[in-house]
Amino acid sequence: MCPRLFTIGPFTVYSYGLMVGIGFILASILLTRELKRKGLDQNVGSTVTLFAVVFGLSGSKMLYLIENWSYFVRDPLGMAFSPGGLTWYGGFILATIVIMLYTRKKKILFLKVCDASSPGLALGYGVARIGCHLSGDGDYGMPTDLPWGAVYSQGTFPPSKAFEEFPEIVQQYGVDGVVPDTIPVHPAPLYEFVIGVGLFLILWTLRTKYSSDGKLFMMYLILSGTTRFLVEFIRINPRILFGLSEAQLIAFVFVVIGLIGFQVVTKRQQRITATSL
Repeated sequence: MCPRLFTIGPFTVYSYGLMVGIGFILASILLTRELKRKGLDQNVGSTVTLFAVVFGLSGSKMLYLIENWSYFVRDPLGMAFSPGGLTWYGGFILATIVIMLYTRKKKILFLKVCDASSPGLALGYGVARIGCHLSGDGDYGMPTDLPWGAVYSQGTFPPSKAFEEFPEIVQQYGVDGVVPDTIPVHPAPLYEFVIGVGLFLILWTLRTKYSSDGKLFMMYLILSGTTRFLVEFIRINPRILFGLSEAQLIAFVFVVIGLIGFQVVTKRQQRITATSL
């Protein structure tokens, strides 16, 4: 693991922050390209990207602090200003709300912007997960004996700390009540990187085949929600309801929204087509 890449004077470049930044840049480039293809003002892309950066990071940090409240109250400044510690869904939800309000104010069709954003969202998410892998921030999975199991002993949140809230893992793998930092675990961030690239390729292909505004975004919600739901089964996030993690519950809601939205958009397009005949 390599949480810190290099230091120049008082400035330290962190692998997580760098990969998140690259993810935003790639998503912004793809968004601008799609806005141009759709005949929309490309300057909208810069504003949407700015909102995504500011409110995406803010929402991600806020949800992370809420999820880790016991750690936050013990070290509020350290947790709030740590270079890592972001929860994707918090940023996605907050940024989406802000962008929706912005498009309403500018009288731009929100779903059209969502469609243009979808391929970049998938790719940017996957690239950011490389940062999670390099920083070893606790987004990895359960112990495994698979040959590609990764060791996050040098990460910012090593297994000895990450598995403290999993007594069954401590009982099975612990030594004197502590899981060794050298234990191989599922490299879940790398799984999600591969998934992100795969979703990008699918959405990039579908973008020219879906003519209805909102259809591509609904497909993004379905695919990204389903894959995140499945990956969570091997990740170490706490289970909070029905044996599911918080991310799984949110992902399930997103899949339902995507399925319903996809049907609504499809039926609306069918009505328009029938009317025009």
